[in-house]
Amino acid sequence: MLVNTLNQNFRSLKRFLSVILFLGISYSAQAQTLTYGPVISLEQAKKVLAAAEAEAKKNQWLMTIAIVDSGGNLVLLQRMDNANIGTVEIARGKAATANNFKRPTRSMEEAVEKGGIGLRLLAVPGVFPLEGGELIVLDGKIIGAIGVSGAQSFQDGQVAKAGVAALIAK
Repeated sequence: MLVNTLNQNFRSLKRFLSVILFLGISYSAQAQTLTYGPVISLEQAKKVLAAAEAEAKKNQWLMTIAIVDSGGNLVLLQRMDNANIGTVEIARGKAATANNFKRPTRSMEEAVEKGGIGLRLLAVPGVFPLEGGELIVLDGKIIGAIGVSGAQSFQDGQVAKAGVAALIAK
């Protein structure tokens, strides 16, 4: 009995360390050098959300858009009329995942698409490996992230990028 418990604990630890190793190895050079800055202001978040919503409307996509600050805390969330209710948690999760792992969620989606060790991401609690989560970086510092859900993954990404671009455009 004790041997079985020890073996199970060892296998769990081994899986956990493998995921951590994978995440550490797969970080881009940019993610390693990015640091968290001040939190996104409400005014900045509104600007990002408005631009993302405009992109979604332009394409007639019903979406939910979430903005988190550099601590991963929700600042704004908007579900467009008739967008699926399930998109609320997905958009929030994409934003938090991008922020917490310092990279766009597309990179995680690509890891899962490749299979093999990348599939282990699916076992990490709270990770949303789906395109549509983008960092919001200002003056070289992460101030938050946007998450979008409601259409195909690449369309969610398009809307998220449009939101970020509005803030960084001078």
